[in-house]
Amino acid sequence: MRSLKFQPIVSTALVAVNVIVFILCEFTGDLLYNAGELDIISVMVRGEYGRILWAMFLHSGINHLFNNMVILFFLGSMIEKEVGHIRYGVLYFLSGIGGNVLSLLSRAMQGDMSASLGASGAVFGLDGVLLAMVLLSGRKMENVTPARVILMIAYSLYSGFTGQNIDNVAHVGGLLTGFVFASIMCLFMRWGQRRTD
Repeated sequence: MRSLKFQPIVSTALVAVNVIVFILCEFTGDLLYNAGELDIISVMVRGEYGRILWAMFLHSGINHLFNNMVILFFLGSMIEKEVGHIRYGVLYFLSGIGGNVLSLLSRAMQGDMSASLGASGAVFGLDGVLLAMVLLSGRKMENVTPARVILMIAYSLYSGFTGQNIDNVAHVGGLLTGFVFASIMCLFMRWGQRRTD
């Protein structure tokens, strides 16, 4: 049982679910996309708030899926090992939800009726989580420094802003959400350690 504690159970499950959903989308055409993609009419007018969550499991193509899943698995596995399965899962979903909510609000202010989808907001949230951990956790992570994490984030944001048809607001929203909630987690964990010392 102890060995399971250090296995990337949640990261593996998230990747598996995303891949399964993508395969289902290939066989069902636009059915799942129409039911889950994120747009302001469906969410803010019709009240289909579940789309804020469901859109995190939809991807526009194999490259979109592959890029997100590679980062999710390797970065997620490292974070999951450090913070545990439950905290990691909570941080992942909060990041994705935060990114999607900020994206919706931005599009509503601009009158943008386009739809978005993908796990990118949650994946960027993992960048924010990692940054909070290296700055605030007080624990050393092998080969992980604040400078390296900041450089990785800067490159990821640059790639997004120079790309086409990318929901950069969701990326920034996920990044900020992950950083804020992970910062709170790290501070509570350090406070708890001081109380037990």
